[in-house]
This record gives sequence, structure tokens and C-alpha cells, in this order.
Amino acid sequence: MITVSTEATATAGILERLADEGVSIWLDDLSRRRIESGNLAELIETKNVVGVTTNPSIFQAAIGSGEGYEEQLADLAVRGVTVDEAVRMMTTADVRAAADILRPVYDATDGRDGRVSIEVDPRLAHHTAATIAEARQLAWLVDRPNVMIKIPATKAGLPAITEVIGQGISVNVTLIFSLERYREVMDAYLAGLEKAAAKGLDLSVIHSVASFFVSRVDSEIDKRLTGIGTEQALALKGKAALANARLAYEAYEEVFGGDRWTALAGAKANKQRPLWASTGVKDPAYKSTLYVDELVAPGTVNTMPEATLNATADHGEITGDTVTGGYAQARADLAAVEALGISYDEVVTQLEEEGVAKFEVAWQDLLDAVKKSLGSKGADAE
Repeated sequence: MITVSTEATATAGILERLADEGVSIWLDDLSRRRIESGNLAELIETKNVVGVTTNPSIFQAAIGSGEGYEEQLADLAVRGVTVDEAVRMMTTADVRAAADILRPVYDATDGRDGRVSIEVDPRLAHHTAATIAEARQLAWLVDRPNVMIKIPATKAGLPAITEVIGQGISVNVTLIFSLERYREVMDAYLAGLEKAAAKGLDLSVIHSVASFFVSRVDSEIDKRLTGIGTEQALALKGKAALANARLAYEAYEEVFGGDRWTALAGAKANKQRPLWASTGVKDPAYKSTLYVDELVAPGTVNTMPEATLNATADHGEITGDTVTGGYAQARADLAAVEALGISYDEVVTQLEEEGVAKFEVAWQDLLDAVKKSLGSKGADAE
């Protein structure tokens, strides 16, 4: 049993207030060391963590170091498995173990939280059929009811989301940057629920989140505003990402308050919750909890790197809903950015392309590191 220190109890107060406002706190990180050391269990116990997200970059950092994976790598090397199989065996093992740790949360929240997300191979981001097959395979490999399969919100990903949801598999839709694409994601989710209902599946056990990326929007638009350099441009720095996310929540309220949703809600379907991703600030000039404090709204998820989680526990300012009253200002802020010649559509398209590319690079780096490890372990075994 984990003993909770007085200090941990005090800092958890801010995180409890965040949770009380309807925000689920998920950790944006996972590693074998975090699991086996008891750290993940401790964060659940002391810092209100009720879920975990992973991505190719997270696994590249964890497995690339080799720490905690030596024995499994040695076994995989002796078996002569391919590099791709080795990576899948290690990543799904971590997700399975994390899902078991979070299972009490899953049970206590009727499946709303206690979730662990694992992403399809990023090299499949533009291939619908392969993404569907990979999602099915990952769900089978992890074999836990509280797993979520991450599918990127590319054009090819949209029909995959519908099909995978339609098969009763819970999905975390990732790499959403634009409001238009977000609406397409919600439509894909509803279409998936309708397919599942037509098959007679129990909609109450199907869950989904839509991961709307935040800080990367500011990073790109702020760079362009700095390039313009006028007083008007500089005054807009740090506003676009929050504006974009707030308007995403407005779209969420509209879609999940409409007639199409009402019919599904009657069949006990679950709303696809907005998830704020990329919430660690990139600009040191900004408050470290900016994308937590300013994105508080009911029925949302905020997935945080541990540094952001700790910062929020220490000095976050949770003052209630900071989203729903700001739609008019959000539209004005994005309009002001556009008026300076910065194209919103161009920025969000670029960010989606870069997001997929970054995950592909991280995945390849992971494959290269595992290939090297398998070679050395195999040589040692001979």
C-alpha cells in the first residue's frame, strides 16, 4: 500500500479542483521503469492521474534507452523475431501492464477513465485498410477492455475511425489541429456508433476521445507573428492555440447537443470527449500551466507530460470554466491573426503533416535502436 505524504496531499488539492471541474487528468508518458518502480501507481494515488497516453516519441525515449527491457530483448533475440514484432511485443506489454494498474479506475468510472492509449504504426497514417487491420491487431494483442487505439486524424484515418468504432473498439483520435478536421472526426465517430448499433453492439462500452493539439499551434503562429514584428502582431502571441481549442469545444457542444447525437444517446452511447494534447508549453516566457489553467471545461481530458502535471500541482490556478465564455474572443483572436496575413488553413495543414512526419521519424529511430539491441543480444546468446 502506498503511503501518501503530507506534501503530496497538499499539492494534490489543485489537481483535485481540476478534476472537480470535470477535467480528467491523464499522463502523457509511459515506460517499463515507470510501471515496475511503482511510479505510475503512485501518480494515480497522489496526483489524480486517471489515464495514460503514449505515442511513438514516448516509446522511442523509453525503449530506446533499453532500461528495463533487457530481459525481454534477450528473449526476443533468441527467438529471432523481426524488429517490428519485437517493438510491438514490448510496447503492448507496457500498455497491458499499465491497463492492469489503471483497471480499478476503469471499473470505478464505468469505463470513462482508467484508459491507456497505444498508437497504430505511424507509417500507416495515410493507409485506411492497413490502419484498420493494425487497430484490430493492437486491440487483440493488448487484450484489455480499457485500452484505446490511437488513430491519426488524417484523411485516410477518418474512415478507419468509423470502421474501428463500428467494430466496438474504443479509439483515441490523435493529431487534430484544425476545427474543420475536428468536425470530420466527430462525424466519423458518430458514423461508427451508428454502424455498431446496426450490428447490435452495446454502445455503452465504446468510448472515444479526440486529441486536439494545443502548444504546437502557438509555436508555429508565434514564430510567424515574431517575423512580422509589429506591436499588433506581438500582442497576439500566445493567443491562437487557446482560441483554437476553445472553438473546438464550442463545436463539441454543438455536435453533441444535436439531433443525431440524441438518438445515439438514447442507446446509451458515450460522447467523444475533447482531449487537450501537447499541453506542455514550448515557450519559456509562458506560464508552465498555461494550457491547463486556460482550458478548464466539463467533460474534457488533459493529457500532461509529468513536468506539466507537477507544475499544475504546485502552482496551477484553477478558477472554474475558462473555456465556454470565451468563444467570441477566440474568434476575434483568430481573425486578427488572419488579418495579418497568417493563413490558418496553411498552418494547421503544415502542423498535421509535421506531426505525422515526427512520429514516423521517432518510430524509425525506435526500430533502429531495437534492431541494434537484438543484434547484440543475439550475438551474446551464441
